Amino acid sequence: MTLVDKLSLHGGAEHLALMTATRLDAERFESFFCVSRWPPPPSEVAVEAQNAALARLEAAGTRFIPLGRKRKLELAPWRRLAMFLRRERIDVLHTHKFGSNVWGALVGSAVRVPVLLAHEHTWSYEGNPVRRVLDRELIARRADRFIAVSRADRRRMTDVEGISPDRTIFIPNGIPPSPTPSGRDVRAELGIEQDAPVVGAIGVLRAQKAHHVLLRAAAQLVGDHPTLAVLIAGEGPERAALEALARELGIARNVRLLGFREDVADVLQALDVAVSCSDFEGSPLAVMEYMDAARGIVATAVGGVPDLIEDGTHGLLVAPRDSFALAGAIASLLSDPERARRMGARAQARRRTEFDIDTLVRRLEDLYVELLEQRRAQRRRRRRGS
Repeated sequence: MTLVDKLSLHGGAEHLALMTATRLDAERFESFFCVSRWPPPPSEVAVEAQNAALARLEAAGTRFIPLGRKRKLELAPWRRLAMFLRRERIDVLHTHKFGSNVWGALVGSAVRVPVLLAHEHTWSYEGNPVRRVLDRELIARRADRFIAVSRADRRRMTDVEGISPDRTIFIPNGIPPSPTPSGRDVRAELGIEQDAPVVGAIGVLRAQKAHHVLLRAAAQLVGDHPTLAVLIAGEGPERAALEALARELGIARNVRLLGFREDVADVLQALDVAVSCSDFEGSPLAVMEYMDAARGIVATAVGGVPDLIEDGTHGLLVAPRDSFALAGAIASLLSDPERARRMGARAQARRRTEFDIDTLVRRLEDLYVELLEQRRAQRRRRRRGS
């Protein structure tokens, strides 16, 4: 069983959990996908995306288990989960992100699920002592393995949280091949000249993604590139603040907040440079999508991004929150499109060989079986000893 907080095709961790649960080998695994917050609050409903996710589960033969949780400390949904785990005799409970990791550790261990796996996707809590304690004393002690999506995150689990290294494992993320672009001309759709420089980002509009740094970098670039267009595809709570900042910087005519886009492959084809300017990341799927599209990439050197992008080889890395460095890196690729093309080609080749969704799923399948066999061997030894 895979346990997540929300059903989503857009959030990185939630989407990755859905992709892995629906790609497990059906001849070896019976897959269940449990969502604690379902149905979602009306304010969060994106009906088409929710329906598409449900259709994907159905097509894969993955059973959907909604818990109906509405409040943070509501206990009834977790009792339902415990009953289901017992009734179906679940062998492996694989949880994703902090909240599900906590509840999965509590409920899974209470009903003695043989194998518990906790998966952390983004590191952002060095200053949260309660979370550090829960990660170390609850999740890491009860889970058979605590999965990190980057080498940096695994180091922090040991150095910052004090978790024993033998309880953690690094498994890099992966994505499927991107859809073939439809040929739709996004530049023409948005009224952008074909020879205008276009930079952009794909991602939820939340504070972590630091899109304001991209806007400040763009304000420094428009002097040399007056026709510069900045495209940001995604939706979220920072939208109004970003619109206000674009007006304040005098670049509102250069910036287009596109909202949710189903045609991400087409949007990426419109970009000369794809940007990730996050304050922190795990192993960002958006950067992998940039790589797969063979775009010139500029990204902040945070979390697992250096695992994906070798600076100067697959793209350019800069420090977070440094709009001057970000602007300089973008300008260097805009001024040398052949260099950007070469980096993009190398990034594409690396994504397809090292960060593929099927590679990730096979690693998880092997881990499930390995840990389950270890647990069964322990039980056999205990029975012989008694």
